[in-house]
Amino acid sequence: MPPQAPIVVHRPTASGGRRVTVRGRILGLAHNDADLLEFLRRAGLDEPDVDLDDPRMVEWRGGRAHQWEAA
Repeated sequence: MPPQAPIVVHRPTASGGRRVTVRGRILGLAHNDADLLEFLRRAGLDEPDVDLDDPRMVEWRGGRAHQWEAA
């Protein structure tokens, strides 16, 4: 089984937005890619170092990647 991606974007909440964790630490509730990138920047990961579409880096759970509203 491959190792879990260090960044996890969890399923959309009923009110919209997705919880974001890095190595199990909750960073916040993102409502769009810009929020996600800001949380990652604050955690020490700069945008050039992060590929949101790389499954080795980011795991999108419970919905499509970049989908922020509840299904």
